[in-house]
Amino acid sequence: MIWIRIAGVFGFLGVALGAFGAHALQGHLSPTHIQIYHTAVLYHLLHTMALLGYGIISRDLKRVRRWPGICFAAGIIIFSGSLYLLALTGISWLGAITPIGGLLLLGGWIGIATLDL
Repeated sequence: MIWIRIAGVFGFLGVALGAFGAHALQGHLSPTHIQIYHTAVLYHLLHTMALLGYGIISRDLKRVRRWPGICFAAGIIIFSGSLYLLALTGISWLGAITPIGGLLLLGGWIGIATLDL
């Protein structure tokens, strides 16, 4: 299923970006920006696991809704992506985009909660 493959890619990226943050960014970013980066990695990996779970569950559903997977994928990109960029660049207006990603992540969870299992 496509969501399992996408979760695999997001999982790879989450681990790679987490390792990059842990090793390459120490001493180069302020403690505040390191914390922002860590938050991005945390939400990235947690919601990658949610997307993987959705992919596994949706294989057995008679009628698959795509929007929970779309919400998780877009939410990871927008929420974590904006935080990664904020931490690395210091461009503060990127923080205004982050809640859009958060709403998408919430939408993914609503989609999981309303699955017809």
